[in-house]
Amino acid sequence: MNNSLTNSARLLGAGLRALLMLTLVTGVIYPLVITGIAQGLFHDKANGSEIKADGKVVGSSLIGQAYNLPLKKGQETPDADLKWFQGRPQNGLGSNSVNTQYKLILSGATNRSADNEELVQWVKDAKAAVAKDNSVAGYKVQRSDVPADAVTSSGSGLDPDISRDYADLQVHRVAEKNGLSVARVQKLVDDHVEGRTLGFIGEPRVNVLELNIALKALAAKS
Repeated sequence: MNNSLTNSARLLGAGLRALLMLTLVTGVIYPLVITGIAQGLFHDKANGSEIKADGKVVGSSLIGQAYNLPLKKGQETPDADLKWFQGRPQNGLGSNSVNTQYKLILSGATNRSADNEELVQWVKDAKAAVAKDNSVAGYKVQRSDVPADAVTSSGSGLDPDISRDYADLQVHRVAEKNGLSVARVQKLVDDHVEGRTLGFIGEPRVNVLELNIALKALAAKS
């Protein structure tokens, strides 16, 4: 009996020591080492890829934002503030989801097939709206000119980037709304075009938040 109790106590003690050691290594030392490496080598990414303006964090380069006017009385969906470059449609989970205005509660795609009648109507309505909003005096946008990313949400519904074509399409409208020349706004877009990842992955793109921060600075100078 005594031997049995002694062996059990010894095994229990060994198990507790192993538990404490593994907890220390995997629960304390390992996370601290990995956090230190991340902060040292990938400081920006480790902290959420923050974007700052006027010394304040205004967003992340990985998460899209809405640029809308304040809600009017009786409105459920705000109108877009057309002095800013607009991102992709924000209704990744559908027009009645909690994610319609980049609220970071849920993310996801529409989960509708390409021939879904509701999705087809969304795209048609979006094309008409984009063409109308971006048509200004001396520059008329046709529905056929509207690129796909202007009328479809991304897989997450939170895409922070737009295509070069969609950014270019908005130049005349943004210039007019801000009292700037088309040439200056176009140069702003050109300066913010990011190439393909590693030179061959994806398509050239423009981060909307970074572009709008530069637009704000340009408008302030003018």
